[in-house]
Amino acid sequence: MTRETVINGLLALLLLGVPLWAYLADEPFLITLATKVAILALAGVGLNIALGQGGLVSLGHAAFFGIGGYAMGILASHAQSYTPLAEWPWTIEGSNSMPVIWITAVVTSALAALVIGALSLRTSGVYFIMITLAFGQMLYYFAISWPAYGGEDGLSIYVRNGFPGLNTLDPIQFFAITYVILIATLFFAARLTRSPFGLALNAARQTSERVETVGIVPYQLRLTVFVISGAITGLAGALFADLNRFVSPSMLSWHTSGELMIFIILGGTARLFGPLAGAAAFIVLEQMLGGLSDYWHIHLGLLLLVVVLFARGGIIGTLAGEEVRHD
Repeated sequence: MTRETVINGLLALLLLGVPLWAYLADEPFLITLATKVAILALAGVGLNIALGQGGLVSLGHAAFFGIGGYAMGILASHAQSYTPLAEWPWTIEGSNSMPVIWITAVVTSALAALVIGALSLRTSGVYFIMITLAFGQMLYYFAISWPAYGGEDGLSIYVRNGFPGLNTLDPIQFFAITYVILIATLFFAARLTRSPFGLALNAARQTSERVETVGIVPYQLRLTVFVISGAITGLAGALFADLNRFVSPSMLSWHTSGELMIFIILGGTARLFGPLAGAAAFIVLEQMLGGLSDYWHIHLGLLLLVVVLFARGGIIGTLAGEEVRHD
């Protein structure tokens, strides 16, 4: 067992232990913060699969985060207003069932990632970064100009959606849902890395020419991982919108994409639990420094600068005493 494995286990236990203690101490706000960490970490895991394994630096992943959020908002708003989502060629009802919403968010985000990835992956480097950013901003401005679902003001959902057998309005039960999904996704990401697909993707990231000589098409590998990444990020968006019972165009903005990137850099690029460590650090800084100054992002920027210059393995890599090798 490596030191990083021990650190990962401690992080998972800490994320579980804090809300359990908060539940016993009757501190629901801390449970909500832990839930937010789990959801943002889930979104970071989605981006980390594309960035850490595929080497795809995407500044448009907020598009999938927002699509997942709007999937929740649209279905739930039609359910609470008792109006069908569509009546032709067949009637499609809204839904306040979390499993239905999750499936819808995953499918729509995956389809969007398929279209965006199919076009963006024909480029590389800074061109890929800018194209993904452009797609994200296109969807952001579309949401602003979409009055049917709130436009710039966003869309409020008055009652949190339901999950069979659980009371999702209870903070600790809703946290349990997000925690299980996060751990399951981390397990999936770990298996993906060690699978033949993951090994081929890693080889394509390092030397795509050599991969092509053995009959593997790097474009197909990258598109597949981009779709997987978008689907996971979309699921996180649906959960985030359910947590806040509100969805707005800000979920699609480039600021959100930047925050997801910050989670990964702080925690450690290509580190399995890097997004969790980064999201936790971000939320802790926000809570500690946000009350002191409106310009707390300055301190976050300084921390990010220190990590980039002196701790390129991020929080996980520094604690583990090693750095990720990409050669």
